[in-house]
Amino acid sequence: MSSDGSMPAGIKVYATPFCGDTRRARRMLDELQIAYDFIDIRADLEAAHWVMEVNNGFRSSPTILFPDGSILVEPREAVLRAKLDTLQAAGLLLTDSSAS
Repeated sequence: MSSDGSMPAGIKVYATPFCGDTRRARRMLDELQIAYDFIDIRADLEAAHWVMEVNNGFRSSPTILFPDGSILVEPREAVLRAKLDTLQAAGLLLTDSSAS
C-alpha cells in the first residue's frame, strides 16, 4: 500500500535523488521506458514517515512500491529486473509511451 493506504496505480519510487541505489533503479526504469512516480522523501514528510514505517525506522532509499502491493528496498539490479519482468508478464506495468 502507498503512504495514503491505497494500492498504487503504478510504480512509486520513494527515495532521495542523490542516492546511488536510487540513481541505478531510476536509470533502469528509464532505460526500459517504464513509467513511475518519484517521491522525494526529503520534501514529502508523509512519504518519509511511511518509508520509515515499512523499513523499521530507516529512511531506506529507494523503497519501491509496485502495483501488486509488493515492496523492494534498495534492490540489486538483477532483483529489480526480475520483479519488472514478473509485473510485465502479468500486465501490471505502464510504459512511458502508454502513459501518454
